[in-house]
Amino acid sequence: MLDNFRADVERYVVMEERSWLSAILTRQGLWASAEYRFSHWIFTKIHLPVIRQILLLFSSLLHKLIEITTGIDLPRQTYIGKGLYIPHFGGIFVHYTAKIGEYCTLGQDVTIGLGGRGNNKGCPQIGHRVCIGAGARIIGSISIHDDVAIGANAVVTKDLPNHAVAVGIPAKIISYQGSQGLVVYPEQ
Repeated sequence: MLDNFRADVERYVVMEERSWLSAILTRQGLWASAEYRFSHWIFTKIHLPVIRQILLLFSSLLHKLIEITTGIDLPRQTYIGKGLYIPHFGGIFVHYTAKIGEYCTLGQDVTIGLGGRGNNKGCPQIGHRVCIGAGARIIGSISIHDDVAIGANAVVTKDLPNHAVAVGIPAKIISYQGSQGLVVYPEQ
């Protein structure tokens, strides 16, 4: 939990050239990330029944407070890799069965949600180092592979291969330059 949150903070330090203290105190995306990391840790690691129930109740109240304050909903059941970066405030909703890889960026007003019918019903599986632009919708049982860039307001309903750049409604691949230069993290 702490290692993942430290990686989240480092993304803010690198991307915004600010101190870690400034990032923690002023960035709503980091508040949502901290609440998610704590709640996910309780959900996956605490198994003593009474303590688990008390902590889950506390984390549910904290989640609702953060959701109202920031407009960001990162459910504790979701898997989100380290280094999450949310540069702008609000409107971000992630379905609890979605998966998001390491060092991903979520712009404001992004939805990663349930879609499809019958056997095709499901949620996106998002790879590592994916940059999702403001207003994008990623819906259904699809795979977004590594190093992908998704443009602002794109609606993605089909798989995207490694290094794809997708824009439009419905999203179409316009190049294979990927997210290089958009996703910056300390290991580079």
